[in-house]
Amino acid sequence: MKIRLGLICLLSSCLMLSSCGTDSDVRVIKMAHSLDTNHPVHKAMVYMAERLTVISGGKMQLDIYPGGQLGSERESIELLQIGSLAMTKVSASPLEGFVPAMKVFGIPYVFRDHDHYWRVLNGEIGKELLLAGEKVRLRGLGYFDAGSRSYYTVDKPIRSPDDLQGMKIRVQNSQTAVRMVKAMGGSGTPISWGELYTALQQGVVDGAENNPPSFFSSKHYEVCKFFTLNEHTSVPDIVIISSYVWNSLSAQEQSWLQQAMDEAVVFQRKLWVQATNEALEAVKAAGVEIIYPDKQPFMDVVQEMQKSYEGTPAYDLLERIKAI
Repeated sequence: MKIRLGLICLLSSCLMLSSCGTDSDVRVIKMAHSLDTNHPVHKAMVYMAERLTVISGGKMQLDIYPGGQLGSERESIELLQIGSLAMTKVSASPLEGFVPAMKVFGIPYVFRDHDHYWRVLNGEIGKELLLAGEKVRLRGLGYFDAGSRSYYTVDKPIRSPDDLQGMKIRVQNSQTAVRMVKAMGGSGTPISWGELYTALQQGVVDGAENNPPSFFSSKHYEVCKFFTLNEHTSVPDIVIISSYVWNSLSAQEQSWLQQAMDEAVVFQRKLWVQATNEALEAVKAAGVEIIYPDKQPFMDVVQEMQKSYEGTPAYDLLERIKAI
């Protein structure tokens, strides 16, 4: 751990010098994330980099470090806070440890359907949440579609909440996710994404929860033979930038970067639909049983969890979302 932290600190010092570039002709932005290069979200970031070069006339450049090269999602967020890394892509779940309002995405069955989900993200609430982290030096630039999260398991299918009894399910580093699995009868176990394949193989956990493209691109289908599409949460991926770096950009540079982000969002949403369909077909061909359960029992068992947020900012946000 000390060696890892030392490497991160050393790399951070290098990134601090290059996050905004020293060449007067080209502004270089460093971006890191934990996904592999086959993931549709990574492909959208590559598209964003290409568009930024074009939009800025070559005056800005986005360098991407995929696959957790610069650390976990939490470590990347912390690097942004001190200005040692310019940008990262994280799930809203680990971000809730820094921006409490993000907990709303981890509350199960908040959104009625995908259209409702995007109406919220594209509207006033979505914009508020992107800026909610500014007081902790984090600014959201946009949302990437991460679909809906569902359960996948090694050797026991989940057809109802009763099947989760006694099962250890990997979740992201999010207390809301831990509470959700507990409400459904299981035991939520936070494990980093990079360590999950081995944890599934060795029986450290009995399953996990994620979207179809991530289930496929991670090759978790090689270990887990049951995928239950109960779609309990819709947790977006969020592209965030260090407030230090954002404030160091000129108004023109900010405009170029935001435009590249907005265009990448449109590109990624189309890519996501295709990737989801292809992923489900691929894992099914590999012998995974795709289960389409009755969602109502899952929705029923988490009603108390939703009510437990009464009197908190997350509950007020939840009520506003329901009203849309």
